[in-house]
Amino acid sequence: MAAETRIDFLSGKFLVDAREAYAWMRANAPVYLDESNNVWGVATYDGVVAVERDPTTFSSAGGSRAETGPLPWMIDMDGDAHTKRRRLVSRGFTPARVRAMEPKITAICDDLINAVCERGACDVVADLAAPLPMVVIGDMLGVEPADRAAVLGWSNEMLASLSGDDEGLARAAAGFAAYNEYAENQIARRRAQPTDDLFSVLVHAEVDGAALTDFEIVFESLLLLIGGDETTRQVTSGGLEQLALHPDQRTALAADAAAMPGAVEEMLRWVSPIKTMARTVTHDVELSGVSLPAGAKLVLLYAAANFDPAHFEHPDVFDITRTPNDHVAFGFGAHYCLGASLARMEVRTMVDRVLQRLPDLAFASDTRPRTITGIQRMPVVFTPTERVR
Repeated sequence: MAAETRIDFLSGKFLVDAREAYAWMRANAPVYLDESNNVWGVATYDGVVAVERDPTTFSSAGGSRAETGPLPWMIDMDGDAHTKRRRLVSRGFTPARVRAMEPKITAICDDLINAVCERGACDVVADLAAPLPMVVIGDMLGVEPADRAAVLGWSNEMLASLSGDDEGLARAAAGFAAYNEYAENQIARRRAQPTDDLFSVLVHAEVDGAALTDFEIVFESLLLLIGGDETTRQVTSGGLEQLALHPDQRTALAADAAAMPGAVEEMLRWVSPIKTMARTVTHDVELSGVSLPAGAKLVLLYAAANFDPAHFEHPDVFDITRTPNDHVAFGFGAHYCLGASLARMEVRTMVDRVLQRLPDLAFASDTRPRTITGIQRMPVVFTPTERVR
């Protein structure tokens, strides 16, 4: 096999379906140098966790994307700088705050299903999976309902940069310009009149006695938006896809609510919505028997780690009863996803409501196009059902 000749850690097209290459890496070169980009990749579970456990050697301050360098948001920071920035918004994601949101999230799910249930057909991505997290994180940020569609569109455009091609970069630039203008207006409004949302928290926050700049607020709000929106959409649509492909597991899950938490963990492992995060090596070090020089760029291949047969039994089998299931879909260590509890609740609630209200949901097409941001369209059909109040 010539998988090694196709490995390009900066190519979105490669990352869409890299399992064969990841398997080759784990067996032959668990720490591999992509010479075309001068970027190393770590493909094993143990390797990824080892890097995450040592932020002093493997720094985030060089940028979470190997090709861009650092940006002014918390994921591109280490130590106290990261902790202080994260603390500004963390109270919005505490377990108690997330639990309190469950009735609202359930109501949003039912409203979305109400909009399609009588038709007997919908697109899971556009009608269910994408709107839910946009409404939730949008409300937390203070996005007006009338602006949600535009903000979601800009988010999608900005992620087009992950494709690595010129067209994607151009779309991302246009999306960022539009979002930046929108965010600047929100910042000005919150500065004049504080509100109870995360935009306002960022506007009026201080770190070591200094307020955040508008540029920093734009990026932190963007991180919350993309982190709270795109990843949850991917897991919801990818999880529902797997249940449609495995009707025995779907039936079992619909009959046993206690199985839902485990099912969500398997959906997270299977989809692995965050494909890579970059680290910068701060001094010469050996990782999995490979010598890495100071200054080397290293990408953590979470999707590869989550399918490592040395850690997961039969990793290529989707199994909602898998236990233990200590995947790294949310990262590991200091940069563990701030919104993990919220994402779990959103996925769990939407999947449960679909199973209960659209029990015979089936694919309307054999085509489910994918990009690095997951399934783009998933048309389905089902027996029409009544709306609920």
